[in-house]
Amino acid sequence: MIAAPAVDIRGGRCVQLVGGDPAAERVNLPDPVAVARHWWDLGFRTLHVVDLDAALGSGDNRALVAEVLAATPATTQAGGGIRDDETAEHTLAVGATRIVVGTRAVDELEWLVRLATRHPGRVIVAADVRDRRVLRRGWTETSALDLATFLAALCDLPIAGILCTDVAREGRMGGIDLGAAEPIIAAAPAPVWISGGIRTLEELRALRAAGAAGAVLGMALYTGTLDARAVAEEFGG
Repeated sequence: MIAAPAVDIRGGRCVQLVGGDPAAERVNLPDPVAVARHWWDLGFRTLHVVDLDAALGSGDNRALVAEVLAATPATTQAGGGIRDDETAEHTLAVGATRIVVGTRAVDELEWLVRLATRHPGRVIVAADVRDRRVLRRGWTETSALDLATFLAALCDLPIAGILCTDVAREGRMGGIDLGAAEPIIAAAPAPVWISGGIRTLEELRALRAAGAAGAVLGMALYTGTLDARAVAEEFGG
């Protein structure tokens, strides 16, 4: 299993939000490129880059995302506001190994099918959930889909994986809900990445034992709750 630090970009800076709430910002660092290099230097070989402004529909950080992707030799997965072919193609063209799509994949399965077919093994589908309902538009809106229905719709697609974020736990460092994560990992039709609330090496080991392909780490790394060097040594890839 691989652990990937999140490099979330908002207003040109690297941030961490609590519960996905733009008004609840706990970490704010001035140089996302330097942050990406820091995680690479510690031994993380995969980075998870998100354009929060694009996800929230409040602008974008396209040029900066491209700089972050180019800053290290890391495997990169990039998302945030990828809701059309042009943005998807651009993100891949500037260096993303994989792209992460959420809102339009939830709203329009046919678009996801076309995108994944055009780029097999390079699309990760974001299944962001709160109370088992799938969220959209930067976690600000609840869709009509429950998680089980959404996962079933992804069967047979040539996607790279599914990123399941427990938004209620995101940024709170309260621990994961392993009991909820395990059946998702077992039932999903593609490799599963878990995010939201992870705070200990033991939780990462439990996810590995459950069969998770990866975990995206944010607040616990940025605040030092997780020993970054220890995580990189065991899960850096």
